[in-house]
Amino acid sequence: MTELHQAAAAGDFDEVKEILRQNKCDPNQRDIDWSFKTPLHWAAAKGHTETVRILIEHGARPCLRTEHGWMAAHFAAESGRLAVLRLLHSLHAPVDKEDFCGDKPVRIAEIYGHRDCVGFLKKSETECQAYRKMAAQKGISVDDTDEEWAEPGKENEDNRISQRNTHM
Repeated sequence: MTELHQAAAAGDFDEVKEILRQNKCDPNQRDIDWSFKTPLHWAAAKGHTETVRILIEHGARPCLRTEHGWMAAHFAAESGRLAVLRLLHSLHAPVDKEDFCGDKPVRIAEIYGHRDCVGFLKKSETECQAYRKMAAQKGISVDDTDEEWAEPGKENEDNRISQRNTHM
């Protein structure tokens, strides 16, 4: 876990800002000891809205996935962080993508009983899809795919299983 991961998880906005200003850490670095979470995943899960904003302003990609396919929106939905979900959506982050089990953030929010998040996500899913369609028609680039995990199925899963089996 980098300094940036720790500061983002703790909600230490000033420290996050300083680390980013000094380019001390990559805002997209994945922590292999914590299921490949990025600092953005931590900030979203903890509900640190301004930290989420500054991370994204400094290049953090909300489409990056953990080893189970969760994006920042999944973590915000699990924790009932409506303000983070609203921010992610306003920045055209994907809030409607399935994890590797087929669950979208809205389903995660349902599981944990966060009704306000469920209502928001149901509405924003439609808007998200409409924005991607419009962007494609106009040739606007949309950062909604984690290239490293673009094929979540067989190949990546087989690699993870074989890595686990060799460590047992």
